[in-house]
Amino acid sequence: MSPAAVVHQVATDGFAKGDLYDQHRPTYPAEAVSRLLTHLGLAGKQSARIIDLGAGTGKFTEALAGREENYEVLAVEPLDSMRDVLAKKGLKGVEVKDGTATEIGVVDGWADAVVVAQYTDPIRFATEEALAEIHRVLKPGAKLGLIWNIDEYNRPKDWPATTQWEKAMGDYVHTLAADQLVTRFRDQRWPAVFDKQAEREKPLFSTPIKSETLPWAIHVTRDGFVSRMSTLSHIALLEGEEREAFEAKVDEILEGDVKMDEQGRLEAHGLTYFAWSEKL
Repeated sequence: MSPAAVVHQVATDGFAKGDLYDQHRPTYPAEAVSRLLTHLGLAGKQSARIIDLGAGTGKFTEALAGREENYEVLAVEPLDSMRDVLAKKGLKGVEVKDGTATEIGVVDGWADAVVVAQYTDPIRFATEEALAEIHRVLKPGAKLGLIWNIDEYNRPKDWPATTQWEKAMGDYVHTLAADQLVTRFRDQRWPAVFDKQAEREKPLFSTPIKSETLPWAIHVTRDGFVSRMSTLSHIALLEGEEREAFEAKVDEILEGDVKMDEQGRLEAHGLTYFAWSEKL
């Protein structure tokens, strides 16, 4: 099986229950969405055309559909399980279609922006072929935006953690992702394709890519926290003894310096990372 096929199969299996993913995957902070849209030149721009690439169950799509600008959104998602959940939402101004980062399926120069939310695998997204396709569908001077919600247990290894228990949880999560074919934001391999742009005689996008972060904190029950972690495909795939070992390890770590609120919910931290680059 080819690397791309392996990646696709892991994603298909890991996200088979799109409704559970949609229920527990966090939404994007309104401030982060507004900041990104401002950098893309779309804040306040009525009826702009936006492609939400790798839209999943529509977490970012919902944020776009809820805006006052009445955007025309094309949500492109290759996985049936995710796309079906998104389509059932019936979001205003949103068309949902099958497609990939290398086969978006619209005419040249259709979009005022392309946004990639929580979509990290370089085999499927951060490639020269994908950037060429994104470049094709963007209008001249339009921008590509990238945004991720990063829980601290899913952070890159060299990013500091707010608490010791979140550092321990992050170190543990790294040990569970042994398959290097399926890379994620925390592996920090996705920027390489943009670094290569700077070396090209005729780059497709502006470099260096610009970025911002917005920290946040949430309060969540223990079970809610485990469900949130289970939206990571490699954790969602754990079964039987492996699943039991995972939950036991999580409970062990949660016995650490965890801050609880009056309702018995733990305080967990993370940040929203967003970046943007202009079509050249």
